[in-house]
Amino acid sequence: MTEFGEFAFQVAGDVRLCVEARGEREKPALLLIGGATWSMDWWDDEFCQQVADRGRRVVRYDQRDTGCSTSYPTGSPGYTGAHLMSDAIAVLDELGIKRAHVVGLSMGGGIAQRMACERPDRVATVTLIATTPIDAEITDLPGPTPEIRATFSNGVPEPDWKDRESVVEYIVEGERPYAGPNEFDEERMRRLAGHVFDRTSNIAASMTNHFLLEDGGTQPHRMSQLSGVPALILHGTSDPLFPLQHGERLASSIPGARLVVLDGMGHQFPPQRFWNQVVDAILEHTEEC
Repeated sequence: MTEFGEFAFQVAGDVRLCVEARGEREKPALLLIGGATWSMDWWDDEFCQQVADRGRRVVRYDQRDTGCSTSYPTGSPGYTGAHLMSDAIAVLDELGIKRAHVVGLSMGGGIAQRMACERPDRVATVTLIATTPIDAEITDLPGPTPEIRATFSNGVPEPDWKDRESVVEYIVEGERPYAGPNEFDEERMRRLAGHVFDRTSNIAASMTNHFLLEDGGTQPHRMSQLSGVPALILHGTSDPLFPLQHGERLASSIPGARLVVLDGMGHQFPPQRFWNQVVDAILEHTEEC
């Protein structure tokens, strides 16, 4: 049975999560987990449909403080990173998915790694895009480029959060430095930013709270724990936040992991010219026996 639609459900008491599933229910499920500040909208509609059309049940959702999911006071998130991981499990429970192929980008890649370490019974494979190992023993990786470090202290001034045009400009200019050379599609990003503004219940909290989270974990994570979970690493050569060595270390630290290098991609959702390569790699990786 083919499904397509967005719905919300309650989890952990008064927490509301908004979810969309598309594709045939009996097909292998892909759970998409976005980066910090990301609602489901950042997983491009056309990209998701391409994957669904090729035989996957594609699930994306608004994390807490994004989109139509529960929001918290700006600057005071009432949850931790551990809650974001348990929310991902709750999405699978709500859809009746026993095990999913988990695809995470940036912060979502960290959540995917955490799921594979703590709940390997729910994770069929992981695909990690533009992210870094969560293993605290890995400490010798390069930091962000000087240009990105400069944005941390000299970034774009906060907008009037009630003014759509101002917020759209803020999102666009905030994303620009992270893109690879000639890989920033301003027109597409401007449309996306407008859609994000329109769907988000508290845009100020959405753009702030994920950066304030405590881990909330009680156990260390080691890449060796992923030995039973097949891993695909997709990483750009021009990632200014997590340089390519981060992806290479993930691939070398996870037994049997495969690395696909995307030439010219930055710290961003894969630009459209990479879609065929990315979709093919994910489909091959998630093919069930």
